Formats: sequence, structure tokens, C-alpha cells
Amino acid sequence: MSDRLPDAALDQLFREARTHNGWSPKAVPPALIRELYEMAALGPTASNAQPGRFVFLVSEEARQRLAPHMSSGNRDKTLAAPVNVLIAYDLNFGEKIPQVFPHKPEAREWFAANPALAKETAFRNGSLQAAYLMLAARSLGLDCGPMSGFNATGVNEAFFAGTGWEVNFVCNIGYGTDENLFPRNPRLTFEDACRIL
Repeated sequence: MSDRLPDAALDQLFREARTHNGWSPKAVPPALIRELYEMAALGPTASNAQPGRFVFLVSEEARQRLAPHMSSGNRDKTLAAPVNVLIAYDLNFGEKIPQVFPHKPEAREWFAANPALAKETAFRNGSLQAAYLMLAARSLGLDCGPMSGFNATGVNEAFFAGTGWEVNFVCNIGYGTDENLFPRNPRLTFEDACRIL
């Protein structure tokens, strides 16, 4: 586990990876979607709570349900992508604590007794799991196009009514093309964003 990944792997995950707007019509097989989740699920979360929830929209009917809730700038590329993932988190994740944190099942009560803590934990760790999902997708040869331009209330009502799930963002996944692939914008330097104390 201590060996550095080869440069080709780092290029695929980070240096050459881009946010894609154009998509090949090539389908993403269900087995690959399952592998993608199973790899992402291995990433660490607080108390192994795993509050991230992922709804993979692949049918035309499901994608058409999403389309009205996307901003005008995101709608066409969302419909063009082979998979739209609703990246969500479950406010009731604590119910699974005895299953995923079996050596301390009473940890469920930490969150049941404190809804504010549950929401903060769900959002933070669900966001972590979303990042793991995107890196897993890139590692499996897929491209990603995460987006925050959408009506969250509409998505929650259309897909998550009656549940404790809330959408965080939407991510298109598939085989990206160079269509509308913008030059990479500048990144903050180490000096701008970091401190070593």
C-alpha cells in the first residue's frame, strides 16, 4: 500500500481528468455501475456511517423526470449523458449503524438524539462518498460531469418524497467527448490555499 501510483494512473485520476460536458452514446453496463459503487463504498466515513446515497438514472423515463429540474445550461448535457447520478445523503443513516458499525451499535443513538449532528454528519460524509464515487469512476475508465445547477427542492420531491434522502448534487457519468470541453481553469497555488504548521 506504500508504493506511489504510476504517473499514468495519476494522470487518469487527476492531471488529465476533466469535467465533461459532451458524451458518447456508449452505454455504461449495469455491472460497471455496481463495481463503481462497491469501490467507492470502501472510502472512510465517520463511524463508518456511509450516509451517501446514489440513484443512477439510466432509463429515458427517469432522465426525463430529472430534466425539468436542471438549469437551462445543464439540461441538454444531462440528457446526452448515459448516466445521471443523483448524489444524495440519508438523514436516517443512523438506522444502519448496527449493520455497518457492529462493534458499537449504540452509536445509532448519537444521531437519533441529535438531528443537527445527524444532518451535519450526513452532509459531510455523503460529500466525501461523492468524491470517492467520482474517483472510482475515473479509475474505471469513466468520465464525470458534476453539476450544482438544478432545483434541489424539485429533485427531492420527484425522487425522494417520503424518505430521509436529500440531494446534494447531480453528476453525469459515461464516456466523455471533447465537445464543449473547456480549457482547464487555473488552480490556487499551494501558497494560496495551504499552510504547513
